[in-house]
Amino acid sequence: MKKKVVVGMSGGVDSSVAAWLLKEQGYDVIGITMQVWQEESFESSEDGCCGLSAVEDAKRVAQEIGIPHYVMNFRREFKESVIDYFIREYVEGRTPNPCIACNRHVKWEALLKRSLEIGADYIATGHYASVERLENGRFGLRTAAAAKKDQTYALYNLTQEQLERTIMPLGKYTKEKVRDMAENQGFLVADKPDSQDICFIPDGDYAAYIKEHAPWEIFPGNFVLTDGTVIGQHKGIIHYTVGQRKGLGLSMGCPVFVIEIRKETNEVVIGTDEQARVCHVRAEGLNFMAVPDLDQEKRVWAKIRYNHKGGWCTAKRTGVDELLCTFEEPVRGVTPGQAVVLYEDGLVLGGGTIVR
Repeated sequence: MKKKVVVGMSGGVDSSVAAWLLKEQGYDVIGITMQVWQEESFESSEDGCCGLSAVEDAKRVAQEIGIPHYVMNFRREFKESVIDYFIREYVEGRTPNPCIACNRHVKWEALLKRSLEIGADYIATGHYASVERLENGRFGLRTAAAAKKDQTYALYNLTQEQLERTIMPLGKYTKEKVRDMAENQGFLVADKPDSQDICFIPDGDYAAYIKEHAPWEIFPGNFVLTDGTVIGQHKGIIHYTVGQRKGLGLSMGCPVFVIEIRKETNEVVIGTDEQARVCHVRAEGLNFMAVPDLDQEKRVWAKIRYNHKGGWCTAKRTGVDELLCTFEEPVRGVTPGQAVVLYEDGLVLGGGTIVR
């Protein structure tokens, strides 16, 4: 009997080709578009992954492939796990990663649960990564063949149970090859641009969105140096992130960066490039993938944000749910709320949320 797989179809080229590949491989494929927008009048950017137009694009591709397509409502899960989290983190002076939260709690946890309820064996996505069964019996994520498109950073916190039921068919392909396959199949989404913005904030003005939706008022405060010297006034801590250089409105005679956000005193701390670079990165909320745990100090490759090229560090457990990464070269922009993800030989070992 054919194995049944539910493919999360966003209306983009990647998930469209993923669905087609799985159909070609003999799977019984069902296309699902996840409805996450919060109001009927909501409209994302034209190339967004969760707007109303995504449904029509996904439905059209499903018809061309010859698979059933349905829309599932995930509004509640998306609001609680992504939107509310996003707002709360910024108000607390941290910089959230909504894609990581969405992947773990909506695209996997919620979608997988419903997919299993309708008799599916697997779920699949158009992410650039590969799931592997390792010699130690665990399931791991391997980085994509196309390094620039690799998406393992945003997937580091998937569980073993989720990975066991996951297929990612695009891990061995380049983006160019995926577009070629879509064009050869005549998919109208073959040239559709990749989504760049936060899907629920299509205009990119996240601070305005937070102001409108946060249950708390956002107040201006002081820019300060590390010694507490006041050097100006900021618009509210939600407008800033650690590592930020542009848009500060400060004339200091040299490039300066946000090096800390102090929610308790409503201060944004400014420093030099040297002060913005650190070697020690602390993380909590750990999830291990290719290994069950990190039981001894280990030299690994690590990334501190999605577009970070990475660097060598020594990682070791310092508590039940605490990790310390000591980088061999100082890194800039170590941002509380983002993730530090550890790699070895192209496999994700695990990671956690940066607490600095």
